[in-house]
Amino acid sequence: MFGNYLIGLREGLEASLVVCILIAYLVKTGRRDRLTPVWLGVAAAVVLSMAFGAALQFGSSALTFKAQEALGGSLSVIAVGLVTWMVFWMRRTARHLKAELHGKLDAALAMGTLALVVTAFLAVGREGLETALFIWTAVQATGDGAQPLIGAVLGLLTAVVLGWLFYRGAVRINLAKFFTWTGAMLVVVAAGVLAYGFHDLQEAGWLPGLSNVLFDISSTIPADSWYGTLLKGVFNFQPDPTALQVAMWALYLVPTMVLFLRRPAAQAPAAPAAEPAAAADAAQH
Repeated sequence: MFGNYLIGLREGLEASLVVCILIAYLVKTGRRDRLTPVWLGVAAAVVLSMAFGAALQFGSSALTFKAQEALGGSLSVIAVGLVTWMVFWMRRTARHLKAELHGKLDAALAMGTLALVVTAFLAVGREGLETALFIWTAVQATGDGAQPLIGAVLGLLTAVVLGWLFYRGAVRINLAKFFTWTGAMLVVVAAGVLAYGFHDLQEAGWLPGLSNVLFDISSTIPADSWYGTLLKGVFNFQPDPTALQVAMWALYLVPTMVLFLRRPAAQAPAAPAAEPAAAADAAQH
C-alpha cells in the first residue's frame, strides 16, 4: 500500500501543482472567466486516465495466462521507463515549473478557448496516464487489487489537499528537495516493478531462465507473512527470484540512483534553505 500511496501522492501532487498554478495565474491576471476551460481540460484528463486504467484491467482479463503475463511484463517495463523519465524531468524543472506553465498558458489564451482546454488536458493527462499505468502494473505484481488501489487513492487525496493548501498559501516547502526524496523512493519502487515485469516475461515464455532461481529464502521470509507482504507491497520483493530478476533489479537500481542523486555541476553551490512552493507563490504574487 505504501508504494502505491507514494505513487499517487507524487503524481497527484504534480498534477495538483499544475492545476493550481494555472488557476492562480488566471485569477491573478483578472481572467476568472477563463477558468471554465481549464476545469474542462482537467476533467477530461481525469476521465481519460480512469478509462485507460479500466481498459487495462478489463481488457487483460479476457486474455490467456501467457498473454496476460506478456502484457503485464511489457507494460511494467514501459511504466518503469515513463516513471524514470518523469522523476528526472521533475527534479530538473521543479524550480522553473511556474514560469514554464505561465508561458504555455499565455500562448493558449492568445489562441482561444479550445487551446486553453487542450493545455490543461495535456498538463494533467500525462500525469494521469502515467499514474494509471504504474498503479495497474503494481497491482498485477502484488496480486492484491484492493490494497494497492486504496494506497493510490489515499495518495491522490493527500495530493489534492496539499494542492489546495499550496494555492491558499498555507504550506511552503522546498519543492526541489521534496521531488528529490520522493523520486529516489520511486526509483526503488520502480526497480521492484521492473524485476517483476521481467519475471512475467519469463512466465510468458518470452525470456529464458524461469527455472534458474538465484536463491530461495521462503523459509526465512514467507511470502504470506506480514513482513513478507509488506516487503512485496513496498518493494515488490520476492523470496525466490530468478537470476534474471536480480540482475535487472541491480542493473536498473544502482546506475539510476547514482545518476539521480548526483548533483549537477551547475547546482554545486548550496541552495537556499527553503523555497516557497511554486503554486503558493503564484497565488500570492
